[in-house]
Amino acid sequence: MGIAVRNLRKSFGSFQALDNVSVEVPDGSLTALLGPSGSGKSTLLRVIAGLEEPDDGEVVIGEQVATGLPPQRRNVGFVFQHYAAFKHMTVRDNVGFGLRIRKRPKAEIRQRVDELLALVQLDGFADRYPAQLSGGQRQRMALARALAVEPRVLLLDEPFGALDARVREELRDWLRRLHDEVHVTTVLVTHDQEEAMEIASRIVVMNHGRIEQVGTPAELYEHPATEFVMSFVGKVNRIGDAYIRPHEVVICELGRAGCLPATIERVVTLGFENRIELALPDGERVWAQLTRDEVASMQPATGQVIGVDLSRSRRPGWELGGYEPTRPEPVLGAVIPLRSDDERGWRARSANG
Repeated sequence: MGIAVRNLRKSFGSFQALDNVSVEVPDGSLTALLGPSGSGKSTLLRVIAGLEEPDDGEVVIGEQVATGLPPQRRNVGFVFQHYAAFKHMTVRDNVGFGLRIRKRPKAEIRQRVDELLALVQLDGFADRYPAQLSGGQRQRMALARALAVEPRVLLLDEPFGALDARVREELRDWLRRLHDEVHVTTVLVTHDQEEAMEIASRIVVMNHGRIEQVGTPAELYEHPATEFVMSFVGKVNRIGDAYIRPHEVVICELGRAGCLPATIERVVTLGFENRIELALPDGERVWAQLTRDEVASMQPATGQVIGVDLSRSRRPGWELGGYEPTRPEPVLGAVIPLRSDDERGWRARSANG
């Protein structure tokens, strides 16, 4: 069941948490609300759930206007960052709590709980208490509890934020597979861009209470609509007011047209990838992403001067909407980001000294 948010506004005193926000979440999708702290993503999720009342605008869930409905009548499942488990109840009782409140038959509750515990891979833990579970297991229990009442929409507010990095990675893959099985419309709040890009099929990028861009992970990365999206989504170098992705910093032969000298300041080995941190003649710093084979071939060392081609750098054209970045052929000289007054989009140009 899809969600439509229209012209939402919400303030807390003088702080504008949501500023005329409109967005649609397709039925059955897994959509991430991505942004830094204070961007409004959690407030938007709470307004959808009915935990916060908007100052203006409306929320539609399916075909029903839900703006004035209390949370219990919206039929949404909500999972918080900190589990919110009933410590005195077993895993089985925690998962079945919502069904008992709705006075479902005991046999139905037991069957439904057994199905969900198997789904979230906790079928051997039904009689344990929350304190006897790991953090990842407690969060899977919380998800099972949210799914028990068969919600129309599942809302997740930074569900993996309190877990260590390795457990978060495991649960990302698990949540993606879980969604593929249950197909419930899901909205995930996160400030972790890697998490959003790995889990979600659509991402809503928020900043200062407004939506910067909505798109697939690939669209946001390859075709950012604003400077904020370019700088926030994915790894990026900033050179003056231009931007370049680390994998677009090309190592080249010194003396070639458009190849600038750069001094290696540090070589970082991350196993599956490598990075070299470089200082340019004008004092700017960039880092390049290299494969293991590239590093083995060039044998980079601190203090070594190498050539870099920055002709794929881009500068914001300040216009909202999609664009196709141009990649001009490099010519001799320094890369200077310029904006053409008669064209839109991101553009980088070289100057002839």
